Parts: sequence; C-alpha cells; structure tokens
Amino acid sequence: LLFGELVRLETELWSAVETRLRSGHGIVLPTFEFLQVISRQPRCRVHDIATELSITVGGTSKIVDRMEAAGLCARRANPGDRRSSIISLTPVGRRMLAEATVTVDDELRLRLGQLPPRSLAQLTRTLTRLRAAARSAGEAEQTA
Repeated sequence: LLFGELVRLETELWSAVETRLRSGHGIVLPTFEFLQVISRQPRCRVHDIATELSITVGGTSKIVDRMEAAGLCARRANPGDRRSSIISLTPVGRRMLAEATVTVDDELRLRLGQLPPRSLAQLTRTLTRLRAAARSAGEAEQTA
C-alpha cells in the first residue's frame, strides 16, 4: 500500500508540475531540477548533478548539453580538474529558474496545500532520511 501510494503521488505530482512548466515556460521538469541544482552549487559539475538527482552521468551530460544550447547554462574549464567543466546559470537560466519556481510552488500549494507547513517540513525531512537510507542500503548491497 505504501509503495503504491508513494509511486502514484510522485506520478501525479510530476505530471501536474511538468504540464505547468511546459505550458508556462517551455521547459520540462528535469530542466527545472537541473536549474535548481546548478544554482545551489557554485562549482557545479555534471557529476554533482547526477549524484544529487540519482541519475547517470551520461544522461546528465546530455541534458546539460541541451540546456547549454538553449542558453540556460554555460560550461567553463574546471581549473582544479581538466577532465570536468564547471557549469553555471546564464542570466537567462537564472530568470527561467525564478519564474519556473513561482509556477512549481503554486502547483505544489494547490496539490499539497491542505497539509500544514509543519507537516510538509516533517514530510520533507522524512523523505530525505528515507532516500539516504535507501542509498546506503544500495551501496552496502553493491559491496557485498
């Protein structure tokens, strides 16, 4: 029951938020998530995005390529590691993130607003802990 409810909630939220982002801003949800990660990391690399979002480095690199082509981000050489690049938001990317954040927050308020702020904060902390525990279990399984 729990698994089904979590999966269906994620699917319904994803669909609703993505629909709003596509119609209002011409972007998809992964682009929004990438914009968020890049904005939080001053020396953001493809590996950092992949790790935070639990996706492959190859897939991450392809999305960053598309975002760069759209003018949302830019890569520059990483002075500390010539094998990687530092990714930063362009002014267009920062503006897109600010506008899209308003849209996402509005949709989440519409769908989750019946929960008090304190409950939402607790849910966020719980989900963060559960994801960390799941990652640890997966890493332990791989080394066994």
